[in-house]
Amino acid sequence: MGYARVHSVALHGVAGEVIVVEADVAPGLPSLVVSGLPDAALSEARDRVRAAVQNSGAYWPQARITVNLLPAHMRKHGSGFDTAVAIAVLAAGAALPIGRLKGAVILGELGLDGTVRPVRGVLPAVLAASRAGKELALVPLANVTEARLVPDIEVRATDSLGRIIGFLHGSENLLDPVSEPAMETSITLDLADVLGQERGRRVIELAAAGRHHIAMFGPPGTGKTMLAARLPGVLPPLDDEESIEVTALHSIAGTLAPSGTLVRRAPLQAPHHTASVAALVGGGPGLAKPGAISLAHHGVLFLDECAEFASGVLDSLRQPLEQGQVRLRRAYGETVYPARTQLVMAANPCPCARPGGRQTCQCPSIVRRRYQARLSGPLMDRVDLQVDLDPVRSAALLGTEHVEPSAIIAKRVLEARGTAAARWGRSAKTNGDVPASMLRDGRFRLSKSVLHPLTVEMDRGRLSARGFERSVRVAWTIADLDGRERPEAADVREALELRSRSVR
Repeated sequence: MGYARVHSVALHGVAGEVIVVEADVAPGLPSLVVSGLPDAALSEARDRVRAAVQNSGAYWPQARITVNLLPAHMRKHGSGFDTAVAIAVLAAGAALPIGRLKGAVILGELGLDGTVRPVRGVLPAVLAASRAGKELALVPLANVTEARLVPDIEVRATDSLGRIIGFLHGSENLLDPVSEPAMETSITLDLADVLGQERGRRVIELAAAGRHHIAMFGPPGTGKTMLAARLPGVLPPLDDEESIEVTALHSIAGTLAPSGTLVRRAPLQAPHHTASVAALVGGGPGLAKPGAISLAHHGVLFLDECAEFASGVLDSLRQPLEQGQVRLRRAYGETVYPARTQLVMAANPCPCARPGGRQTCQCPSIVRRRYQARLSGPLMDRVDLQVDLDPVRSAALLGTEHVEPSAIIAKRVLEARGTAAARWGRSAKTNGDVPASMLRDGRFRLSKSVLHPLTVEMDRGRLSARGFERSVRVAWTIADLDGRERPEAADVREALELRSRSVR
């Protein structure tokens, strides 16, 4: 009979905290009580752990066992504490020596036969352990590649509880598989496939260079979906910090590739128009899971047929787009997920969506207005580039004119982003993220003559203050792509036209 403690990691959103798993074995009726705000999966651990210990050939103490997870005020979720609970109980009640696990965190779910099964969120958990000064992370074998993405911490793997017990007794070794760094195998679509849509290609390039939101309208077959799917291909690769953030989010959601490699390309999320608010911004019972907007962090959230989405679902994006993060409040607290994404929307002009556009449309004007009114004004006010795309002509499909591939456009985008980053310094990496106060700063304030098109529209009530500032940001992106130090009046006019769907 005795007391023992080991360490594990609890996740709250993408933030992890090292917790203490302590076990006390005392005389009394055989039982196992788990305290420390466990959820249902963790409360059921007593049955899994007991079966796993016995099927691993170890002695299960026939006594009153109390397991506590500190800090007790933090809610604990999931089955990733199973292995730590088993080791703590065996150390307290069966004299299992745990000196070799000093400075370690233990992660893993237990099967009834004693196997250690993979869990979600290993990357942010090991990252939290490293930041807390832990020296070793003991993880399931299936999660070892993902865990080794975190520097400055030793990572060892196990396939069973019996192997850990043998390691602590000195009769077995933990697994130390050599994980070869795998490359991403995702296929990048090329903008050279999009023919006859110069306006659409221009909008995609501007959006990539300045991280601006887009809305494209037009009849079926104009290339809206093709353009949106090719936007990630012209975005710059993610840097190390961005890559860790994106990979951690996909690890928590359970959508990380089996190879466990870092996500280096900008992700693309394209939920169906029947998606719920929880699917889009995150939610669910217990620990709120990240939604599509967070899984598209540093990437693209594409809403095809956006007018078919429920209005409440679309309006739930307004706050995340403005703040760059999602705050999900529940009775037990708040979960925060990053959501700095580019929104791309595509819609038909009316319900009938005939290929010929207005010439062949049979919808009454009231039906067209109601259909387009599904996109609320506050949401559209946050969209920088709003364009109507005309149907593609046969000459574009049959011609032999050379179309720029994504590689050339991506090079211009990278140069434009470099120019913006050097100009704004620590305030912003892209024009789309620059604070409004910087735009009004004396060094970057544009003259009244340059801003005249915007001031006229704003004084007429056709442009909000947010729209004014977003148009100025787009003008800076236009100037960066065209190699000018500052926007000119023509750049401001183009930015305004691209926002008002009046480009022809």
